[in-house]
Amino acid sequence: MAETPTIETIRTERLLLRPPRPSDAGALGHYSNDPRLARMTSTIPHPYPPGAADAFVERAAAGRLDEEVWVMDASPVEWSEVVGVITFRPKAAEIGYWVGVPFWGTGFASEAVGGVVDHLFRTRGIDRITAEVQAENEASLRVLGKVGFRRTGEKPLFSVARGEVVPGLTLALDRADRGL
Repeated sequence: MAETPTIETIRTERLLLRPPRPSDAGALGHYSNDPRLARMTSTIPHPYPPGAADAFVERAAAGRLDEEVWVMDASPVEWSEVVGVITFRPKAAEIGYWVGVPFWGTGFASEAVGGVVDHLFRTRGIDRITAEVQAENEASLRVLGKVGFRRTGEKPLFSVARGEVVPGLTLALDRADRGL
């Protein structure tokens, strides 16, 4: 089995992007259980099962996920220690994220995505990072656009919360587009 890279803490202007810790599980579970959030993701079920956040944090800490996980921690600017999650799947070079509903419109998602993609481009020798988004998720499309992602195609996505396939879009960002 391939060795899981150590998840380094990344600092942005307002955020610490850090590995999850057990004390994050309550907030992760609370935000994930919001149907407005769950329906805009592919992987979050609704209702969010009791204990699922604890299991997620435990698996992430043990390196038993096919993705690297950072918690968006806004405590440096005296906000919540948990405002969202950002992930990277190395085998697919794919980024994903969500921000808790109370923090929508704060710019935290754009800041976190930019911080993680810059970190990955600088440290991993990756030339392209991709993302998949539900076509109706205009907020995520704006976030990815701000960072420089461009639409590359369409792809149906299964939404666990909705229990159905929904129209999706694929996007990509090249290292050169970030000036790195």
